[in-house]
Amino acid sequence: MRLFIVVLFTVFSHLSLVSLGFATDERPKSPVSDLQSLFLNLERQWNEAHLRGDAESLGRLWAEELVVTVQEMPVMNRAQALKIVASGRVRFKRYETSDLKVNVFGDAAVVTGRLKRVREKQGKDVEDDWRFTKVYLRRDGTWRVVAWHGSQATK
Repeated sequence: MRLFIVVLFTVFSHLSLVSLGFATDERPKSPVSDLQSLFLNLERQWNEAHLRGDAESLGRLWAEELVVTVQEMPVMNRAQALKIVASGRVRFKRYETSDLKVNVFGDAAVVTGRLKRVREKQGKDVEDDWRFTKVYLRRDGTWRVVAWHGSQATK
């Protein structure tokens, strides 16, 4: 039993170090780095869909139970968020993320980062500098966002 606990601790410690970017050995790609690549690609798709105002693409990324929480707006569900995107009321001139961190927990993943965007509001450009948290859930082999929260970044 003691050996099992030591092995389990070692495995989880290594996975935590890899997810935090501290593992620096030169081994071939691991499943963890493959997952990192997958989420970086999903993030790229998310950003590009926002720039295009592409509700269809966002609809494929968002789970039915999506909850969107952003400052100065009411909490929205998937249908409400898709309606806003499809209406064209919000147009982005810039939608860029950085400082991305990905942590995978089985069939759930948390992505955090910084979002800098420029949107047009009543004919004027509005710049946002936010920190965000996005929660993905995997069902039937497909990752979809179930929660997204964005708020003003602290300097």
